[in-house]
Amino acid sequence: MTESSHPWHSQSVEDTFSALSSQPNGLEPQEASQRLAQYGLNKLPTSHGRTVFQRFIAQFHNVLIHVLLVVMVITALLNHWVDAGVIAGVVVINAIIGFLQEGKAETALNAIQAMLAPTALVLRGGHQVNLKAEELVVGDVVILQSGDRVPADLRLFRSKGLQVAEAVLTGESLATEKNINPVSQKSALADRDCMAYSGTMITHGQGSGVVVATGLNTELGKISSLVSRVKPATTPLLKQIAQFSQWLTVAILVVAVATFAFGLLVRGYPITDMFLAAISLAVAAIPEGLPAIMTITLAIGVERMAKRNAIIRRLPAVETLGSVTVICTDKTGTLTRNEMTVTKIVTANEQFELSGTGYDPHGVVTINQQAIYPEQKPLLIHTVRAAVLCNDATLQHQNEQWQIQGDPMEGALLVAGEKAGLDSKTEHQLCPRTDLIPFESEHRFMATLHHNHKGEAFVFLKGAPERVLDICSHQMINPATHNETSLHLQTTALDRTYWQKQIDAMAKRGMRVLAMAYRPAEYEHIELTFDDVRDNLILLGLFGFIDPPRDEAIQAVKACNQAGIRVKMMTGDHVLTAKAIAQQIGLINTQDSLTGLQIDALNDEELFAVARDIDIYARVSPEHKMRLVDTLQKHHQVVAMTGDGVNDAPALKRSDIGTAMGLNGTASAKEAAEMVLTDDNFASITAAVEEGRAVYDNLKKAILFILPTNGGEALVILSTVVLGFKDLPLTPIQILWVNMITAVTLALSLAFEPKEHNLMQRAPRSPDTPILTSHLIWRVCFVSIILMLGTLGMFVWEMAQQEDIDRARTIAVNTLVMFEVFYLFNSRFILNSIFCRRGLTGNVYVLIAIAVLMVFQAGFTYLPIMQTLFGTQALEFEVWLRIVLVASSALFLVELEKYYLRRTARIRC
Repeated sequence: MTESSHPWHSQSVEDTFSALSSQPNGLEPQEASQRLAQYGLNKLPTSHGRTVFQRFIAQFHNVLIHVLLVVMVITALLNHWVDAGVIAGVVVINAIIGFLQEGKAETALNAIQAMLAPTALVLRGGHQVNLKAEELVVGDVVILQSGDRVPADLRLFRSKGLQVAEAVLTGESLATEKNINPVSQKSALADRDCMAYSGTMITHGQGSGVVVATGLNTELGKISSLVSRVKPATTPLLKQIAQFSQWLTVAILVVAVATFAFGLLVRGYPITDMFLAAISLAVAAIPEGLPAIMTITLAIGVERMAKRNAIIRRLPAVETLGSVTVICTDKTGTLTRNEMTVTKIVTANEQFELSGTGYDPHGVVTINQQAIYPEQKPLLIHTVRAAVLCNDATLQHQNEQWQIQGDPMEGALLVAGEKAGLDSKTEHQLCPRTDLIPFESEHRFMATLHHNHKGEAFVFLKGAPERVLDICSHQMINPATHNETSLHLQTTALDRTYWQKQIDAMAKRGMRVLAMAYRPAEYEHIELTFDDVRDNLILLGLFGFIDPPRDEAIQAVKACNQAGIRVKMMTGDHVLTAKAIAQQIGLINTQDSLTGLQIDALNDEELFAVARDIDIYARVSPEHKMRLVDTLQKHHQVVAMTGDGVNDAPALKRSDIGTAMGLNGTASAKEAAEMVLTDDNFASITAAVEEGRAVYDNLKKAILFILPTNGGEALVILSTVVLGFKDLPLTPIQILWVNMITAVTLALSLAFEPKEHNLMQRAPRSPDTPILTSHLIWRVCFVSIILMLGTLGMFVWEMAQQEDIDRARTIAVNTLVMFEVFYLFNSRFILNSIFCRRGLTGNVYVLIAIAVLMVFQAGFTYLPIMQTLFGTQALEFEVWLRIVLVASSALFLVELEKYYLRRTARIRC
């Protein structure tokens, strides 16, 4: 029954339902549960990707690791087996860290994919329910709407303007128009117009279909390996690091060879000693822990964003977020609560106010603040009845809460109906729907055809007020007896000036306005076409909705303004409504605006001249959004774009950070986006930008900490050769110890660094800014020299006292480590002073890392096995005091440098 090869496309609708033991009202829940247990979940097997061994081997594919492996081989050839063994251990440890982190990344990816799993609107026992697509079974009836991803293979039995993009299966770029008529059994996949296949996208219209295949039995199951293939993305940041590693490798090799030649030819050192010196220099200069630290820092950042309701789907978004300069956002549901409430109804005779908010139907109807009985106002009743009938939403009371299934505005109309005393189920029974024209952005209205039990038929239409006014010629002023369901009306010519005045007045109050119209039809008329609603309709009234701004969105817009990020509202609403909301949420420019028609009238140069300064765009289409994003990018702006519909996908792809709505967004919008908001809240975008800036900050801090350590060690070795010292202050094995133990403890703690207090007061970072600016390069050189002078000075002083090379080297190593302990505090703030409570104790992981490091260094210095392995000796307490005194100089010298830069304003804070 579930084989995808079955010719469902050649069978009639009746035969299909019969073969599947189903019906247009759907399966009963108990039957669906039995089938789910029998046939399993509707999902494809997950690709296993690389094997564990392959992932582990891939960790060695790094130019810095390659250099270490060469050094290890040379060291082994020189019979320095302990050094070679330690180098091998360092390489393996680094690989294990990367391997484990990559495993965590794959787990996180699976979790993200689960969060983004598509859902389906299904009829079960005659009731509409939202299910995870994987819970669908053969025989389920699925309702399809524009923007949905088809969740399983379906035999269509209802199609209203339905078009499906099937390129994933057929390669055809144009969407296919669907119908319910069977086709030849030998028809090719692209010609099966009565079928909708899993994985394809609904681009237009509405329809319903019965599930004929799930999981591996679908057509998509045949190519599941291709569809599920994940292509990893490389961020510009990682490319910068890769390029930096290559340059660093070349520089290290050049300096190491030059040092070898200088020592051999000028100083006359033995060739074996110079090999050891060159190897020591190479080991000292290579930041072995940098790859692991970067990976962990990025992973922590993505995890933090997820906790703040921003799911990063593509890694480049982590980096790009830190440089966003413009956020283009929709209004409804993103800046506002998306809990539409009808607060005003205007007819040709009167204006009614409705109390209450949200979806709770408790409220009263008033005129001039005086409560009335709605049933005494026939014109009101008939206007509200039309809104209840021309409606696809349902209102339910579950778990002590009123919930809407469907569009929020349509749900608000049902709530208004309840307040006026009309029950939607009863109204639909008295005047059932026969046909409809679904809402689409092209025509901006929805129309339904109804037949009552008295031999009468009516067309009800609701839509954008300007569009409805264009197709109305009359207005309703006096209906028949109010307790009748028929609409024998008294009408008069349309007073367009009156209605436009009411529309403008409601819009100025921040209301969204919807117009309701109708026309009588012949009872024999059973199919609704656009010719039926082209003109000569009768206007019933206007509905005014309020969707209040989210409190957190107001604060988020304020934070964006302080961070130098311009927020621009792009909405399909009336321009006056958009302006009212813009004033409430605090956009910078709430006076100027552009509508879609005005944008169409501007050429590219004219739009370029005004786009940067205007923050309100009303009545815009997806095409307008695309053009605006292009224009802003020509201004060298980094644009984040929000969207939830299938038509938003092009603009989401074109923007630098496409942001899809996780709750109400379509599958196509989510696929086009780099980031998905799990709560559809604008505040989550701002939070993600803040976290993106923090990630980049912490990466810079980790790099700024690691590089001076390597630089100081390299300078120590280089100075030793240039000055003609007899012995090296640091051996290769000791250098490796310092590099790895400080990276695993001290540098790792910076990945958990809290956000700096002025993070969202800074101007956005340019994406072209290198990871190492001139200031950071200066800081690396400055600190490297401090570490070199202190470490070499302690070594020289100790050799002058006792000429015990092992003791002097032990002091040098511990001095170098203590330098890093003190410099770790400097690295927590790149420019601000750390002499405050937050600077010294604000990151508990720093204190833990220092404590762990001290334990390791105590073992390094005092344990007999470590003394044998690393050639160290025990040190007295007064020696430690001398080491701490010398090493603390880094803390004060770097803070003086920061102070000088702040006072002279050499760089931005």
